[in-house]
Amino acid sequence: MTETDTRTTHFGFKTVAEGDKAGMVHGVFTRVANRYDVMNDLMSAGIHRLWKDAMMDWLAPRPGSRLLDVAGGTGDIAFRYLKRAEGATATVLDMTESMLLEGQKRADAENMADRLSWVVGDAMALPFEANTFDTYTISFGIRNVTRIPDALSEAYRVLKPGGRLMVLEFSQIPNPGLQWAYDRYSFNVIPVMGQIVANDRDSYQYLVESIRKFPDQENFAAMIRAAGFEQVKYRNLTMGVAALHSGWKI
Repeated sequence: MTETDTRTTHFGFKTVAEGDKAGMVHGVFTRVANRYDVMNDLMSAGIHRLWKDAMMDWLAPRPGSRLLDVAGGTGDIAFRYLKRAEGATATVLDMTESMLLEGQKRADAENMADRLSWVVGDAMALPFEANTFDTYTISFGIRNVTRIPDALSEAYRVLKPGGRLMVLEFSQIPNPGLQWAYDRYSFNVIPVMGQIVANDRDSYQYLVESIRKFPDQENFAAMIRAAGFEQVKYRNLTMGVAALHSGWKI
């Protein structure tokens, strides 16, 4: 038995073998792929769109730049990036092929086909050469990675010197009372909504639990610094329900 076989990690609130998590996450997103965008709108009352726009505002995509959007799913971030950066190109990478296939059905994907590529791959072992991309983004995906430090190290590797990392992820509300209210909504409403809209309560129960297992803003910023990034900063969105983290490969 190898060391990898004996290591454990979390899958929501469950403890699982580290080697099993990627397959379990893949199963979740395969099941929800065809209702993923609809559920995002319902769960956040459309606010996720404002968060993604805020991400682009801070990122300020540069003309002619090259983006890698990891866990890019149905293409939301890549589409926004290309609309703001003339002559830029984007690679959308996701471990779940069905998510990428849903993205390719969208009108923006057809309109931007000559500037977009879609790749099935693992955030912990990116299939790209070092120093390839100007920008690396990951939106609501890094909490699902088995070994987050490995994903951050890979982000650092594939970015060019002067390249920028930006992460959008659910986070922790600093106010305990508001966090309590948000928890009640998350655990009592979102899984039920998943059952009604996507006929899949368990996947949305996992997604809610995975948010609570993700490091808070300061601890995640420390992980980004440990991967080699500099000028690491974060901004809370909607009182800390989500947060943007930014870092540079100097």
